[in-house]
Amino acid sequence: MNAPVLAPSILEASGVDVREAGRLLGQALAGADDGEIFLERSESEAFVFDDGRLKSASYDSTEGFGLRVVAGETAGYAHASEISAAAIGRAGASAALAKRGYSGVAAEGPRDTNTHLYGDEDPLASPGFADKVALLQEIDAFARARDPRVAQVMASLAGERRVVEILRGDGRLIRDVRPLARLNVQVTVEKDGRRENGSSGAGGRAGFEAWITPERWREQVEEALRQALVNLDAIDCPAGEMDVVLGAGWNGILLHEAVGHGLEGDFNRKGTSAFSGRIGEQVAARGVTVFDDGSIEGRRGSLTVDDEGTPTSRTILIEDGILVGYMHDRQSARLMGLTATGNGRRQSYAHVPMPRMTNTGMLAGTSNRDEMIVSTKRGLYCANFGGGQVDITNGKFVFQCTEAYLIEDGKITAPVKGATLIGDGPSALTRVTMIGDDFAFDPGIGMCGKGGQGVPVGVGQPSLKITGLTVGGTGV
Repeated sequence: MNAPVLAPSILEASGVDVREAGRLLGQALAGADDGEIFLERSESEAFVFDDGRLKSASYDSTEGFGLRVVAGETAGYAHASEISAAAIGRAGASAALAKRGYSGVAAEGPRDTNTHLYGDEDPLASPGFADKVALLQEIDAFARARDPRVAQVMASLAGERRVVEILRGDGRLIRDVRPLARLNVQVTVEKDGRRENGSSGAGGRAGFEAWITPERWREQVEEALRQALVNLDAIDCPAGEMDVVLGAGWNGILLHEAVGHGLEGDFNRKGTSAFSGRIGEQVAARGVTVFDDGSIEGRRGSLTVDDEGTPTSRTILIEDGILVGYMHDRQSARLMGLTATGNGRRQSYAHVPMPRMTNTGMLAGTSNRDEMIVSTKRGLYCANFGGGQVDITNGKFVFQCTEAYLIEDGKITAPVKGATLIGDGPSALTRVTMIGDDFAFDPGIGMCGKGGQGVPVGVGQPSLKITGLTVGGTGV
């Protein structure tokens, strides 16, 4: 987003002339392939209302910069919370040590864009502190009044406003103002001494207003309560190999973890991914098309520009079962002779960028979920996932189902607890036999970890039928 900067830049507000910062950056980048100064000023707050009281209310404000010098496969990085010409000079001298006599050719900078995927709302400004606390108290009271079995309620609000600026070697100053808000509700129910939980949440890149209307927050309460009550009647899940039907939306987290990370450029450049060197090969069943798209307006994982200044875009990764591309930051794209896809992301100014997902999903097909259920003699319907673990090198995964049901003779029957899905992403993709017509994104709650860094992401998929997955359980 290279529109004229109307507000004072972070540099100017800190008393640093932009031209002087550019000169210092130029000294550090002499003979390097790429690099930038990444500046950030962020404010965030979080409220947690738990067990009938305000358990915590926090506010955090940070600012600083990071300076990166890229020389071949090496990157020098230095960062500081002090934004001054002296600090930038010191950071440049430190980061430039990565060159060690290296002499490269400066890469062409990212293209310009006038696209704005979100406004500059400030979730911290509205509603006020007291109103946010009162809202959480109202959510707590509403949830408890819905059902006498409700034993505990936890409701939380989290919001942030990040202003980032990227000073490129060509002197361009790219600015992006990034709002982010999220509401979460967890309900615990109890019956005959047994307790079960359910949770729901929503959010995205906007102010809180979009998610805290009575209609929206009541939807979250009702959904969390519904899940909890379902789990209250769940039986132990049997173990074994089964056909599995996945619900649409948030279940795309399996695709994100088991497949998405393996399609990030750095893993493939280094040959450590299960998908390395397989461009043009069939890696999934026909009909499977996987994409990453950071350019969707308002989505949690969207960015107008990534953290290197590259505009985000829609990248097709797998098309009709054929591997056609990877996600790249500028370094992995240059080293692989390809084009950056706008996937260079970092947690903060204190972190180096790397290829990361934004909003990742699988396109819809032509089947419907009911057809998938009817066609399954014995299997598992997984409506919602919880956490999971994945090995990037081979795609092996273990995921916990937070809401699941047995499928018996083509019908959904008993809810089950303790269900886990065990397999590997590349193999699971080849076992997709039916793809639903009900594509949906998650409600805006995703976070992704990689290399010690966490960033907000989105996931999405239609309903899917996958044959022959291993289901772990506690029953027989």
